[in-house]
Amino acid sequence: MKFRAFQQVDVFTDTAFLGNPLAVVLDGTGLSDAQMQTFAAWTQLSETTFVLPPTPDGAARGADYRVRIFTPGAELPFAGHPTLGTAHAWLKAGNTPRQPGVLMQECGVGLVTLKQLGERWAFAAPPLTRSDISAGELVPVLAALGLDASEVIVAQNLNNGPHWLGLLVDSVDTVLALEPDHVALKKLGTKVGVAARRQETPGGLIRRANREARAFAPSTRIANDPTDLEVRAFAAPVGIAEDPVTGSLNASLAQWLMDDGHMPATYSARQGTMLGRAGQVFLSQDAQGQVWVGGDVVGCIQGSVSL
Repeated sequence: MKFRAFQQVDVFTDTAFLGNPLAVVLDGTGLSDAQMQTFAAWTQLSETTFVLPPTPDGAARGADYRVRIFTPGAELPFAGHPTLGTAHAWLKAGNTPRQPGVLMQECGVGLVTLKQLGERWAFAAPPLTRSDISAGELVPVLAALGLDASEVIVAQNLNNGPHWLGLLVDSVDTVLALEPDHVALKKLGTKVGVAARRQETPGGLIRRANREARAFAPSTRIANDPTDLEVRAFAAPVGIAEDPVTGSLNASLAQWLMDDGHMPATYSARQGTMLGRAGQVFLSQDAQGQVWVGGDVVGCIQGSVSL
């Protein structure tokens, strides 16, 4: 065991303790899978990350660092709030990216690009695979959530590394009233993201041809203007009943909802309301169709950990 540089940060918030906390071990060299998993279970945070040098292949392709991401119960190939939080901690530790304003992270899904957009960093949403879910498959999930089928507008299986069942429901009130049976969701092995538009878009669906890519709004936008989407994430199968703010889920939701015309090319999402958090996620699709997921990060603890 040795002392390793350590930070704990709060992600998707500009105010400490209102986002999603992340533990970052800035030197994971020499640690076994079991040691990483044990420490992640001990922190009891939704995710803990370990920074490593890139693999030879990753370095050849431009990676600045490699990260391994653990929940209390399993390793993830990708996750959003650990991506932003690790980048913040890595930069705070005095590291310099190869290319100014751009970071290249190597993780389980491959290389993920981060860009600095104003004062906020954003990551490129990994490619999304999605598919319909049958009414029969949906029945036990809705029962575990306490939802009626009539309250669901659309549903999709979403996979950008982590797999989520995404539900767009009829109102924010429906989202906030959910009291899921987490034991049932764990038995089903299903992670579920539930979202609702804060207000209907005039004229119904946003037509893809009329989308306009815009820069991210400043961080004061949420304080002065309601967010566009309310989100909750239930992840009992990986040991987390409800995640405060989830980058991978919001990335998947954005790619799906933008593509199918349910949300515009730029919007903001709120998550964590029922946990006393005020997570803010900023989603934007550029002219090439790439979705970017941005958020603020605040440092909370800095020191070392014996591992």
